[in-house]
Amino acid sequence: MKGFITLILSVVLLFSSLSCSRSIDSEVDVLVIGGGASGVTAGIQASRMGSQTLIVEETPWLGGMLTSAGVSAVDGNYNLPAGLWGEFKERLARHYGALDSLKTGWVSNVLFEPSVGNEILGVMTDAENRLTVWRETRLKSLNRDGGVWYATVATEGKPDRVVKARVVIDATELGDVAKLCGVKYDVGMESREVTHEDVAPENANNIVQDITYVAILKDYHRDVTIPRPEGYDSTEFACCCANKLCINPKEPDRVWSRDMMITYGKLPNDKYMINWPIEGNDYYVNLIEMTPEERAAALDKAKHYTMCFIYFMQHQLGLNTLGIADDEFPTADKLPFIPYHRESRRIHGVVRYDLNHMTHPYDQPQKLYRTSIAVGDYPVDHHHTRYKGVEELPNLYFHPVPSFGVPLGVLVPRDVDGLIVAEKSISVSNIANGSTRLQPVVMQIGQAAGALASLAVKQNCEVRNVPVRDVQDAILAAGGYLQPYLDVTADNARFKAYQRIGSTGILKGTGKNVGWSNQTWLRADTLLLASELDGLSELYPLWKNEAAGNTPVTVEAAVDIIAKVSGKEASAITAEAEKAWKDYGMGEWQPKREIKRGEWAVLLDRILDPFHAKAVDMTGAFVEQ
Repeated sequence: MKGFITLILSVVLLFSSLSCSRSIDSEVDVLVIGGGASGVTAGIQASRMGSQTLIVEETPWLGGMLTSAGVSAVDGNYNLPAGLWGEFKERLARHYGALDSLKTGWVSNVLFEPSVGNEILGVMTDAENRLTVWRETRLKSLNRDGGVWYATVATEGKPDRVVKARVVIDATELGDVAKLCGVKYDVGMESREVTHEDVAPENANNIVQDITYVAILKDYHRDVTIPRPEGYDSTEFACCCANKLCINPKEPDRVWSRDMMITYGKLPNDKYMINWPIEGNDYYVNLIEMTPEERAAALDKAKHYTMCFIYFMQHQLGLNTLGIADDEFPTADKLPFIPYHRESRRIHGVVRYDLNHMTHPYDQPQKLYRTSIAVGDYPVDHHHTRYKGVEELPNLYFHPVPSFGVPLGVLVPRDVDGLIVAEKSISVSNIANGSTRLQPVVMQIGQAAGALASLAVKQNCEVRNVPVRDVQDAILAAGGYLQPYLDVTADNARFKAYQRIGSTGILKGTGKNVGWSNQTWLRADTLLLASELDGLSELYPLWKNEAAGNTPVTVEAAVDIIAKVSGKEASAITAEAEKAWKDYGMGEWQPKREIKRGEWAVLLDRILDPFHAKAVDMTGAFVEQ
């Protein structure tokens, strides 16, 4: 009997011990690890969709590369103000007085002080009553048990806390959570044989893009030259701009004036972002697989390199009244909290997005354009000039692309459930990362991650099983873009119809590179040609296009086609078409006149609703229901 009682007590103590070891301090639907450009938008979107959400961020600030890294000159998407990126831009405009007030430097149309960006993001997160933010908090451990995540986090001055969450989003700068969870990934450049990108290197390597420890300077109107840094070598920066020391520039076509260099990242209130790529403060180091201690030591060297560049500008270029701003970063050295990471681990996702998908989306075996959840218009921009041996790497200086859409499947790891990966760690090729890494795209990726996570919680299913169209509907409802069309703005009544029809492939956009501008158009105001009706066949295989070549299609013929596809009476479809025509303000109903592509899109969307009529999987294939 005594032995039996002892056994029972042992069992009770065991379960009691297990219970104590899993004492839950916070229980949420969605846990976002990292409060950077994607983490903050993921948290806002998930909370707006009704999910209890927690953001855990290591620094005191939100915004990552936008703010904490000091890269407050936004690259691209000025004409594609999608979702939370557009909301953030509008808040910046209101803060500074007008949108034109953000055009202070020549590298971007949207420049701002990092501290202002942090304040705005704080206001946006504070407004969400289902969103909590724990700053200066780092992840210590993470494990999944019974379909639920348990994360242990540490905050300075507080006991460790355990967070229980249904979905975790990795929004870290270097994909550290993905690695911790066992997600397979790549680092560096894939070979041309693997990606089939014609500008990829012949052989794979582990070379990543340069990082930059940005500095924000301001004019003190007095000499503020810093002491000469230890190991300073003026030849490292001699050709950052035209000056008497520049004899043998690495990039002869880009030796610009001193004034061009300093006004590159000019910010409001006479501050200057120093993120100069031409023999400036870019710095090569591959931090990705380093320990935290090794990373800290390497970043000290990157900081020192930036201080050497500042000394060069003050001492050699006569910019001695410019010094590190004392009213931006509350750090001991007044430099940003983190460096600008241009590259990360890149996970093996449900799909892999590459340069070919970007440049020729309709010609690929996987129709990933149908699954798009974010858009961008920046060229492929890789920084490798500080790498010793750069001449052996592909020349990826502003490689032109059309504007593009990022597919949903790049956020979903192939082999790990309950996890979504955002920021720069999504499943893209090294070359495609040169475009998808930019701030507006990453903010949209985060917003899509938040939508996906919230839907997985609501639908009580694995992340990978959330219907693609549900996520896209959430993006459209939040003012986001699925396709990077410039035909109409998001506040136009026809915008969503264009976006949805474009995401079916019934009508295809036309992408082009125009100088520095990368564009895609639905060509909504162009006449619909008979040859362009072929797009219907993939969704409606029983319908055959019997029209001739490039003959324009009339309104009457278009309505007749919809009637045949729908199987409804022509009179009923005509009535629906007339009503849609009126509702969308498309002018007088004239059945005999030729129909435009945009008008065709509106009628298809309103009457057939092909976007919802046939589901797609994450590869873009239609799913029979």
